[in-house]
Amino acid sequence: MLDSILACPRCDNALTPTDGGHACGGCQVDFPSIAGIPFLFAEPSAALGEWRARLHMETRRLDHEVRLIEAALDAPDLRDSTRRRLTLMQHAYRDHNERLLALLEPLGLVELEANIESYLALRTRLPGDQGLVTYYPNVHRDWSWGERENEASADLVTDMLDQPLGKMLVLGAGPARLACDLHDRLTPELTVALDFNPMFMLLAQRLLRGETVELYEFPIAPSSIENSAVLRTLQAEAPVTGEFELVIADAARAPFLNGSFDTIITPWVTDILPSDIAETAARINHLLRDDGQWVNFGSLAFDNADPGKRYSREEVVEIVAAQGFTTPHVDETRIPYMCSPASRHGRQETVVTFAARKTKQAKRTARYEALPNWLVKGDAPVPLSDSLRMQATSTRIHAFVMSLIDGKRSIKDMAKLMEAQQLMTQHEAVPTIRTFLIKMLEASGRGVGPP
Repeated sequence: MLDSILACPRCDNALTPTDGGHACGGCQVDFPSIAGIPFLFAEPSAALGEWRARLHMETRRLDHEVRLIEAALDAPDLRDSTRRRLTLMQHAYRDHNERLLALLEPLGLVELEANIESYLALRTRLPGDQGLVTYYPNVHRDWSWGERENEASADLVTDMLDQPLGKMLVLGAGPARLACDLHDRLTPELTVALDFNPMFMLLAQRLLRGETVELYEFPIAPSSIENSAVLRTLQAEAPVTGEFELVIADAARAPFLNGSFDTIITPWVTDILPSDIAETAARINHLLRDDGQWVNFGSLAFDNADPGKRYSREEVVEIVAAQGFTTPHVDETRIPYMCSPASRHGRQETVVTFAARKTKQAKRTARYEALPNWLVKGDAPVPLSDSLRMQATSTRIHAFVMSLIDGKRSIKDMAKLMEAQQLMTQHEAVPTIRTFLIKMLEASGRGVGPP
């Protein structure tokens, strides 16, 4: 059933199943499957290469933590409790590294031919702030200790849905617990859980087959030494039944034919996508059949450089209604959020759930492009925006300050030269230079004490 609705993320035409995944005849591109999960990025080789690089970065980070702990264990007069904590963390980091590599081993089974030029030409890239483990705590919330939050989330979404669900897409599914709960409760004709992070999808695949997976939780504020690193057993209550499919792809370029779904759920994703919410709503509109339903669930916390796009709930309601939907019905409810039993952190979150039905076809939006034309082709002037102008000025000042460091000049000497260059007065320059040098020392790991 899934094959009949998949579309090329480059041209939006239907894909053809192949022995190794899917193919677009028009674009002449083969899209692989990772452990049987469709991997449908616009430039699959480049995306796969970047995910592998992020995995390597994470394993190097864990190796680095082990080396730091080894050095700390050699410190004289180490407290017994500190040694116990460090020894626990040392073992956990080493073991976790191996478990992570085993879970993501399928990423290495596909031959890579990363083509940066075509990656740029397609203006697609993985979000720089979304690492392999950016939302890693969600894994443990979904499949270990988060029953209260999971049940509350499923209740809120269920209350907004009309039956029957038909074909349902969960866009930005994370580790797929909400998608699984809704599928089990409401038995749609088809459930598709899409996320761009292969770790989430590979983990969900194993759990929903009935397997158990053990991974470490590393709470930010552990409640005890023993809770600094906790090996959790992750498992679903039972294997998933019925038509439940996983897809690894970018939600901003969801690889499905128009009108493929009767129901679309967007949990905790519309306010973190790079596209404006109006463009996201229009794309969701196109994926829905006539009279299809959209339920959004999450925080609605838009953090945009443009203050005009830091939308409130009221603005979102107006934007959605203007994109071919009914005026959304909105609910706000406080639920537990990330309350790990091993951590002192945890809070109550007021989540916004809204439901709307498609009433007409939204205007066609441009395909999402992560990179602007002047950056892709390189032959157009680089626009001097206010933000770039500010960054350019800051960079010049930082470079000038760094050039003044010769082992002889003091901060006051540098401040005089800053004033001579008409960059700022000595009075302004002294605290500015001091703050900059403190950051440099902290970044180098040397601290702020005497050498």
